[in-house]
Amino acid sequence: MKNVKCDQSVAAIVFGDGSSQSRLYPLTKRRSEAAIPIAGNYRLIDSVISNCINSNITKIYALTQFNSTSLNSHISRAYTGARLLNGGFVEVIAAYQCPEHNAWFQGTADAIRRCLWVLEEYPVSEFLVLPGHHLYKMDYHELIDAHRRSRADITVAVLSTRKNEDLGFGIFKLDAEYQVLEFRENQEMKTTHNSIPVNNSDHNGTLNFPGMGIYVINRDVMIKLLTEYFPTANDLKSQVIPGAISLGMKIHGYQFDGYWEDMRCIKAYYRANMETIRRANKAYNFFDRDSPLYTLPRHLPPTLVTDAVITDSIIGDGCILSKCRIKGSVIGMRTRIGNDAVVEDSIIMGSDIYHHDRTGEGDTIAIPIGIGEGSHIRKAIVDKNARVGKNVMIMNKDNVHEGNMEANGYVISEGIIVIIRSAVIPDGSIL
Repeated sequence: MKNVKCDQSVAAIVFGDGSSQSRLYPLTKRRSEAAIPIAGNYRLIDSVISNCINSNITKIYALTQFNSTSLNSHISRAYTGARLLNGGFVEVIAAYQCPEHNAWFQGTADAIRRCLWVLEEYPVSEFLVLPGHHLYKMDYHELIDAHRRSRADITVAVLSTRKNEDLGFGIFKLDAEYQVLEFRENQEMKTTHNSIPVNNSDHNGTLNFPGMGIYVINRDVMIKLLTEYFPTANDLKSQVIPGAISLGMKIHGYQFDGYWEDMRCIKAYYRANMETIRRANKAYNFFDRDSPLYTLPRHLPPTLVTDAVITDSIIGDGCILSKCRIKGSVIGMRTRIGNDAVVEDSIIMGSDIYHHDRTGEGDTIAIPIGIGEGSHIRKAIVDKNARVGKNVMIMNKDNVHEGNMEANGYVISEGIIVIIRSAVIPDGSIL
């Protein structure tokens, strides 16, 4: 990304929450989507905040609510006090109740409206609204420059490589000059704005593009939309943006043709992690010196490898790997893998603490955190602090596509076994 002057006129609003109905469950059982670990050492929120920092946008507000304890802690520890340019900051605004509002945030629009008293503290010209759980690299300055050149009230980012595919943020119909003519949402392509129906193919020079949930909105426009035109609207995507179109506001489309993964399901999350281990990774480059990925410095010791065989894998900090075999996998921080264990094509998220066998009267831990001796894990996701015993087979032996065995510590989603956070899988189990 270009090394441009810090843009003091833009404030980023990052939404850290997904939904209580997240398709990433059970990874979201005790955390929000933006707090889910990725590539061994990072969280998904790091991608978005790093995009802001690398674009020299350093006024960043993170609005959080659902399952936000882990996310709030990560943001506060990783970025609060960071030496951003010109007094920049990353500030968490958690959902709150007050005398005027005794309910929690009801949606993205309601959250921004409730926080305007904070967001208006600095004299910015535009707000950059961003979902916090997507993986991509974008130079936001190019987006903002396009917004300013078009003299638009609102600019929406759309994916130019996946036409006519609704990815959860609606479909935008653009004319030849990239002006938004219409917005529709959901897979049934229901029209949310009463205008000429849109075909799923080019018609009269127009094209349909999926939205990304990324918006640049002029400060004055944002305030009027939320406080005057639509004071009871709860959601930006489904209410405020279509309403702005119906008001005749100038809305510009910015086409993005880079890698973008919205982590809309377990399979997408699994695929994104597997792509990080490819030698010729053309998707998301975690090793880009010009556009680094920032996260919380944890000051862990180097990973200890004892006669292990590791191929095509990523190993996080502070792991203890005995005489095991690891192939095509992402191994998270503080992971312990015992002798003769095999991990293939899997994501092991690691643990929050070091936990070893302890013996003593009244103080015996039969299965410590980590992967036990002789266990074999294939095409699975093992969430943090899970205890996998000795000689356990986790490989979906019955080829189940969907299964809810949460009472036994795991679920199966799209053929991928997900071991739940802090689950205990007894010795000799076969999943």
